Amino acid sequence: MQRNSVNKVLLVGYTGADADIRYTSKGTAIANLNLATNQSRKNGKGEYEESTEWHRIVIFGKLAEFCEQHVKKGMLMFIDGHLQTRNWEDKEEQKHYVTEVIGERLTLLGSRKSASTSEETVEAVAEGEENIPF
Repeated sequence: MQRNSVNKVLLVGYTGADADIRYTSKGTAIANLNLATNQSRKNGKGEYEESTEWHRIVIFGKLAEFCEQHVKKGMLMFIDGHLQTRNWEDKEEQKHYVTEVIGERLTLLGSRKSASTSEETVEAVAEGEENIPF
């Protein structure tokens, strides 16, 4: 295995919905979020085009519980984490793959409303635990 590798994701974007929370049989909270990031680039005609990329975010433990209380649709947030790809087979034995960002830290930066009206932004920083329950 290569020692000089890095798996790091830093995102700033808007949440697409309230955090979706569930609990494992042992009581560990798991939060699922969708985060939208936008990118602008010039097309062949010299006009700017904007594209949106949606990211699947998974957060565990106390940080997930924080999300349950504070993360709502339309919030601007910073996510610090790493990529993880997992796979499973469905009932028809077809294999499925999904790549997700495992969130380790997050900072709430505000909402679309506060960003557009220059209201005071909400800031909260939380860190996740090192031990992921799988």
